[in-house]
Amino acid sequence: MSSPREQRWASLQILGVRVDCVDFHQTLDAVSAWIAQSRARDEKSEDAAPRLRQVCTVNPEFIMTARRQPAFAKVLAAADLCTPDGVGVLWAARLAGVPLTERVTGSDGIHRLCQRAAQQGWRVYFLGAAPGVAERAAAELARLYPGLPVAGAYAGSPAQADWPQIRRRLAAARADLLFVAYGHPRQDIWIHQRRDELPVAVALGVGGAFDFVAGVTPRAPRWLRGLGLEWLYRLVRQPWRSRRMAALPLFALMVLVEWVRLRPTKQ
Repeated sequence: MSSPREQRWASLQILGVRVDCVDFHQTLDAVSAWIAQSRARDEKSEDAAPRLRQVCTVNPEFIMTARRQPAFAKVLAAADLCTPDGVGVLWAARLAGVPLTERVTGSDGIHRLCQRAAQQGWRVYFLGAAPGVAERAAAELARLYPGLPVAGAYAGSPAQADWPQIRRRLAAARADLLFVAYGHPRQDIWIHQRRDELPVAVALGVGGAFDFVAGVTPRAPRWLRGLGLEWLYRLVRQPWRSRRMAALPLFALMVLVEWVRLRPTKQ
């Protein structure tokens, strides 16, 4: 399937995966434009359902998973926006001669987007995580950003059996923006597979962001995040993540090998 993405920014390839050269400001502006376009179509009562825009936050784990799973690689290639998430991605981009200004993550993005939603009146739906967590996250974000229009919250699951119920809830909610917290790559594949059916303008996978917002899982202190060591904090607190984190050294090695291979040789 060809990508429906409309290119509006530069991008680069990191180990065969596209990463768009955007910061939070550009990401928020893109989401704003897409929601405005969707609402304009609704006002015209066009018969065709608004096309969903998918945002993926690409970190080194995403890239390594995409190399193992062609289906996930296709999801990232078809996404409307692939933001740079993870210090490893910024490091790889810098090696390629494309310095990026900041990480655009789901954990921070959920706050930035909800703040903009409160200002613009976007209706936001929270889907995923353990039962009750989405509701707690929605309530906390509504407290932090007064006026946030919470369209609904529901755990559900990416299982096919849960889809009819999720679809009914979303249709009734009339949401503009959908956060999906099923973890990668399931959340991103789930959005992609249903992009022609989801009745929202923009959908974004946010991994464990609901757990952070709801206080279920503590997030790394800001100073550690500033040093790019959030991954280490999570590994110490959640040792079971070690198998996933094992992909990071391989990612770094492969990026270095690619950099050496492509680096111009002196005559």
